[in-house]
Amino acid sequence: MRTINIHEAKTHLSKLIDQAVRGQPFVIAKAGKPLVKVSRLEAADEPPRQRLGFLAGQIEVPDDFDRMGAAHIAQLFGADR
Repeated sequence: MRTINIHEAKTHLSKLIDQAVRGQPFVIAKAGKPLVKVSRLEAADEPPRQRLGFLAGQIEVPDDFDRMGAAHIAQLFGADR
């Protein structure tokens, strides 16, 4: 596996990432000491689950939902004084 110093990695980062994506991982070193290994990530096998609308048809929101408790809230904040 190829070892690259930090300065060279910063200078050629795009090219190095392209190589890693094509299956050529590399190690970034500082003063000759290996610090990190860069390799491509494998795509997840299953698509992410869609959560939007997961309770559709299972719950019902009342028509007055936005006004529920309005009198009590007004009383708590002294609106009727």
